[in-house]
Amino acid sequence: MIVGRFVGVDALASIGGADWINWAILGLLMGFTQGFSIRVSNCLGANDEKGMEKSIAMSYLSCFVIAILVIIFSQIIIEPLLKLLNTPSHAIQGSITYLRIMSGGALIVIFYNCFSSILRAIGDSRTPLIAMVIAACLNVILDLLFVCIFHQGIAGAAIATLISQLFKLRKELPFKIKKESFQIDQKLIYQLIKLGLPLAFQNLIIAFGGIVLQSVVNDFGFLFIAGYTATNKLYGILEVVAISFGYAITTFVSQNYGAKKYQRMKSGVFQANILSVFISIVIMIVILFFGKKILLLFISTTPKQTQIVLKYAYDYLFTMAVCLPVLYMLYSYRSALQGMENTIIPMVSGIVELIMRVSAAL
Repeated sequence: MIVGRFVGVDALASIGGADWINWAILGLLMGFTQGFSIRVSNCLGANDEKGMEKSIAMSYLSCFVIAILVIIFSQIIIEPLLKLLNTPSHAIQGSITYLRIMSGGALIVIFYNCFSSILRAIGDSRTPLIAMVIAACLNVILDLLFVCIFHQGIAGAAIATLISQLFKLRKELPFKIKKESFQIDQKLIYQLIKLGLPLAFQNLIIAFGGIVLQSVVNDFGFLFIAGYTATNKLYGILEVVAISFGYAITTFVSQNYGAKKYQRMKSGVFQANILSVFISIVIMIVILFFGKKILLLFISTTPKQTQIVLKYAYDYLFTMAVCLPVLYMLYSYRSALQGMENTIIPMVSGIVELIMRVSAAL
């Protein structure tokens, strides 16, 4: 909203051009950390404290190596990839700047997600929530400071995001792992990667579908991109609710799977489905009635251009909102399977999603 209102639709289009590539990097990192946390939940359910501590230590080491590789690779491919996607000439430099800064902070992002995933894995979703609320407020303040006062534009928005994530990281270090736990266990690292890689790949292929969609969107000009971006930012909030239910289901199922309480697993997934569908319908109704007013908060340009951007944005938002219950059910079942250490079927589901998205977009 701050970029759209105070920098303009060109800057909003620049962030839009970077959106799916940024999500691909984020999804890759989150996929690994979510997979690692499944092992932690399983050990907790089986009362294996030593195994849990060792899993956390190996997760830390794995995260460090993965983040370094992601930083190197992403810095190399950002500019060629944006050009390949036909990013408009007046938006591409802003997209490059945003992505270079965001991908450069991969170490911050992966360790924040690692600590959060581990906390959720042991049933503590309160600590990540408190840190997130404080850091979200900090992010808004820093956005206003860097964008409106220091006039740093898109770079300021990216820097503000990373600083707030660094603050969250500082707040989320509850585990004191013994030094001996950090002795490299190749077998355990292989098991963690085996759990995390399919989830990371699943997120990556979904993001790839989004990147193909972005390349199609880029051909329609910067007003279309701005409308698409405004909805994507808002829709991201709606999808986060589904993701949150997914985290809860994965943790619940994984702990009970470790404890061999299979009937309790089935009952929990059933209750979660009822809750998630109910919430998705409530959100859908709110969006259908108030969607246009919310979208206007992202747009600042001439009255004529505002109406064009709003039309594109609302058509997209309306379609996505109507399909929310399907999305929430999808996350529910994928997460339940992941909790049972089956990360292959959700990955296959992601591949099917990729094929459908690319086919429909083209």
